[in-house]
Amino acid sequence: MLIGLFTSGYQRNPIEHAFEDAKRFGYDYVELWGGRPSGYAPDLKNGEIHEILRLIDRYEMPVKGYSPEANNYPFNYMIGSEAQRQDAVDYLKLCFDMAKAMGAEWTLVSTGHAGYYATYEEMWGRLVKTIRELTTYAESIGHKILMETTTPWETNVLKNANDMVQLFERIPSENLVGMLDIVAPFVQDESIFAYFDKIGGKLQHLHIVDSNGADETHVLPGEGIMPLKEAMQELKYIGYEGTATIELVTAYIREPRLYGKKAIDAVRAMLE
Repeated sequence: MLIGLFTSGYQRNPIEHAFEDAKRFGYDYVELWGGRPSGYAPDLKNGEIHEILRLIDRYEMPVKGYSPEANNYPFNYMIGSEAQRQDAVDYLKLCFDMAKAMGAEWTLVSTGHAGYYATYEEMWGRLVKTIRELTTYAESIGHKILMETTTPWETNVLKNANDMVQLFERIPSENLVGMLDIVAPFVQDESIFAYFDKIGGKLQHLHIVDSNGADETHVLPGEGIMPLKEAMQELKYIGYEGTATIELVTAYIREPRLYGKKAIDAVRAMLE
């Protein structure tokens, strides 16, 4: 199992720190967060991708995945007018292009909140229409979409393993696969490992982090209430061979370098 560093927590630091730390702390790859000041797709298209490519080469640290911001402001394909939905789709297609250009294998896509007045039929109609269009584009450029389930505090659309199974049944494609942030099932009283049985080989990526058990807050591995060491051992037992990014986000933004080191050391120890 390859362990990745997520760059979201480095948004107040030079992006080079993330690549340098991934190399010196023993991470296997970088998962690039797609927000400003570094990694925003329109900026990458306008020339800033050359800096990312330079860092990949300098630190011999691949960007395996790209995680754009597309489920809140200003892009959320699940709410608003058709013009707003199409704007979000066009943005995500650009994200796929930029991910391919930096050598990333996949782009992560999740669902924003569809609003309190949308019915299930309306939500699923809009979701399937959007993801089918995005999947067709991903197929045309040879890229993968990783769909993520998130918590009820973040979305009312794609929240659990059954939702993901349903989406894959409606849009069958080798270019549309799944990932799991282990906090999402934990705080919803759902089994983490049921995902592996229900989704099988289409589950190809993880976000590993600890939880306070009360909400979507992401806690440094080993400092929450999850049985995280046991979960890491279970991943070894079932032979999971995909990637796993330690998703430290804004809770550790003040000292990402210190917590980036602490996190990888903790997870490596749990896997021993």
